[in-house]
Amino acid sequence: MIIGITGGTGCGKTTLLTELQKLGAVVIDCDALYHRLLATDPSLTAAIGARFPGTVEEGILQRKKLGKLVFSDPEALRDLNTITHAAIKDAVLCELSCQPPLAAIDAVALFESSLDKLCDVTVAVTAPTGDRIARLMARDGITADYARARITAQPSAQWFREKCDYVLENTGDLPTFQRECLAFFRCLGIMK
Repeated sequence: MIIGITGGTGCGKTTLLTELQKLGAVVIDCDALYHRLLATDPSLTAAIGARFPGTVEEGILQRKKLGKLVFSDPEALRDLNTITHAAIKDAVLCELSCQPPLAAIDAVALFESSLDKLCDVTVAVTAPTGDRIARLMARDGITADYARARITAQPSAQWFREKCDYVLENTGDLPTFQRECLAFFRCLGIMK
């Protein structure tokens, strides 16, 4: 079974993935894949630098510079996604080539990149905006305004709810959400 996991940044997808890993799932984190590709695929970095001059210095992507450009300009974000989605999808297919019995694909752009077509079920993880901002500030060391800009640049919670087969609302503390994740796995029949 391949589970597609999506939702906005700071919603708690990592918690769901951690619980799946405990069950032996192969977890494919598309954000981590993207960062690995940036470090190992100079053609990807070059393409980003060509479209967004000044964001690549000495072959290294300056993420905050790029973020300031794309999170405030929907057209720029679309261009970045066009550049990155194909490379990420190829990397995901490579990861799935061993045909694991249980796998999870974690991708904010699960549907936009067509990765959802690889999945048996899709689940959105959502959370209140205030909680998301606090998590992003703590996790990434960014300001509230920058966290809000990143959230605003992504589809709304309602968009994710409408697209996915299941929705997990992360409105409680960590132990509460972990229990909700386990209940979800029972619902899918992947644990008793």
